Amino acid sequence: MGYIGFKVSAFVLHLAFVLSLIRTSNGDMTYSIPEEMKRGSVVGNIAKDLGLDAKRLSARKARLEEDGTKHFCDINLNSGDLVVAERIDREQLCGPRISCGLKYEIVLESPLELHRISLQIQDVNDNSPQFADDVIKLEIRESAHKGERFPINEAHDADIGQNAVQSYYLQRNDHFVLNVHTNRDGGKYGELVLEKELDREQKQEVTLLLTAVDGGTPQRSGTVVIHVTVLDANDNIPVFTQDVYKASLLENSPLGTIAATVRATDADEGANGDIIYDLGRVSDELKNLFLLDSKTGVINLAG
Repeated sequence: MGYIGFKVSAFVLHLAFVLSLIRTSNGDMTYSIPEEMKRGSVVGNIAKDLGLDAKRLSARKARLEEDGTKHFCDINLNSGDLVVAERIDREQLCGPRISCGLKYEIVLESPLELHRISLQIQDVNDNSPQFADDVIKLEIRESAHKGERFPINEAHDADIGQNAVQSYYLQRNDHFVLNVHTNRDGGKYGELVLEKELDREQKQEVTLLLTAVDGGTPQRSGTVVIHVTVLDANDNIPVFTQDVYKASLLENSPLGTIAATVRATDADEGANGDIIYDLGRVSDELKNLFLLDSKTGVINLAG
């Protein structure tokens, strides 16, 4: 039993000796830098900030250990500066997350010493608002009433916070104004409001220009064309080319003789503009005497 006790004691002494060689510091450092800094830019001087001897960094084999495959930072062993080694793109690194950071351990040998470094990456306004499509197509009936609303899909900005989309502006036009709303996620979207009613017979298409802007400095923007096709409503009545049509026939005219041709037009489109002719309220005697072609408007002698 005494021999086993000696082995345990020796193990504890050995472990204590190993632990004494590893000195962790309470002076862990956090740096905050903007994304897109140039290679070689100085983040901070870790020798000064952590109270290390810059002259001994090389001898102590100072190095950075980090998670991931990309090597974004490095240590200048001569000066003790922590420098940017690779371009840092916040949107690529962290996406839409509010907080974006890199974590490192600085390792020094003889004696073994560890320091934790946290690098917070701040967003810069390096992206412009973008719409999903170059052209937004809307179809609105000319019978739409003043005040009707038409939501527009929001623009997206890869930046976050104030650098994301903050508002929209609609180029001045004759028919629409713009309302800007905030959705549940905090994103902004626009809504067209019909200010002046449409008339397809006067204007079949309306082209608008919508601009999305962010809140960064300098401010960035993105635009989209809104193409409104005005759909027809049956808001016009057929109009005859003459108020009165006059015709005369000889009493011995053969059956099938053309007595007259009537013609009407309708400013509406498609089925709404199709013309069907009918004699309407006339006596049966006249209906037996004349035959009206409902499509052409030709009136023939029938009896």
